Amino acid sequence: MPPPSPSRWSLPEPMRAVPVNDPALPRGHAGQPKWDGYRALAGKWADGGVAVQSRNGTDLTRAFPEIEQAVRQLPDDTAVDCELIVWEAGRLAFERLQQRMHQRGAAAARAAVEFPAHLVFPVKFSVLSDAGSRIRPCAGCR
Repeated sequence: MPPPSPSRWSLPEPMRAVPVNDPALPRGHAGQPKWDGYRALAGKWADGGVAVQSRNGTDLTRAFPEIEQAVRQLPDDTAVDCELIVWEAGRLAFERLQQRMHQRGAAAARAAVEFPAHLVFPVKFSVLSDAGSRIRPCAGCR
């Protein structure tokens, strides 16, 4: 993803999972299921630009044109913390995501039809930015 222009905000850092000794959630904390997909941050700017990137900062926008189109439907100046998944034969198919990771152009468009990816918003605090204002991610999630 190119560096943000002065009129653009940058996608926030994703919240990272933290290992714990006890799976019981303390009061005020929330948990979420582990999806077999790619953790992603997606954003749409007021100037019409969009980005989809992995939690490590890898640009996924051109590899997943159907996700790029979905992100274009977000309100301007919105960022979301999400998971990219592919369903195949009634199950999550992580291997299809891996196969699609480096496809671009016509190959990515064909893959989007054959093995479409979907956005999953697993936490009620998945919206990280709204109208350019930072919204604190779910601080109590683990």
